[in-house]
Amino acid sequence: MQLIKNGKFVPDEWKHVADDEALPEGAVIVSLQRWQKEQNLLLSRGTPIGVRLKSGEEPSLIAEHLDRLALVALEFPVYRNGRAFSYARLLRERYDYKGEVRAVGAVLRDQFYFLVRCGFDALEVRDEITPEIFAESIGTFTHPYQPSTDGAEPVMSLRQRLAAQARKAG
Repeated sequence: MQLIKNGKFVPDEWKHVADDEALPEGAVIVSLQRWQKEQNLLLSRGTPIGVRLKSGEEPSLIAEHLDRLALVALEFPVYRNGRAFSYARLLRERYDYKGEVRAVGAVLRDQFYFLVRCGFDALEVRDEITPEIFAESIGTFTHPYQPSTDGAEPVMSLRQRLAAQARKAG
């Protein structure tokens, strides 16, 4: 897998760790269950910690700990399950989470643009995805249709603003 962060391909310094696997040195991403069981041990290591939430595990389950988590990985189990889009928005808007929000799992290139709009700043992609494919995918739309975390003005708001300006000028 490759990692795209803030629109650029970068080395991934995080290690996904299974529940029964020994903790390696450095930054780790653990399951919600492992976080809940080994929170004190994980925090005592003094290294960055990330929690991976499965599709049915809502951000509210870790909300009180977000200030101690450097990363939240949201899982897309299949391409047609979009709960993680909503979870990313909740993390950014309701919980004001400033750490990395990473998309993992079955993410399609058609979803890259909306991932970025919903608050993801990192995504793990298959090896056949190139920087050119990523740039093309997020550059497909010039104006969004719905509001999101990125602050881009939706088409309807843009139309209303331009119409109001035209009425004022005319």
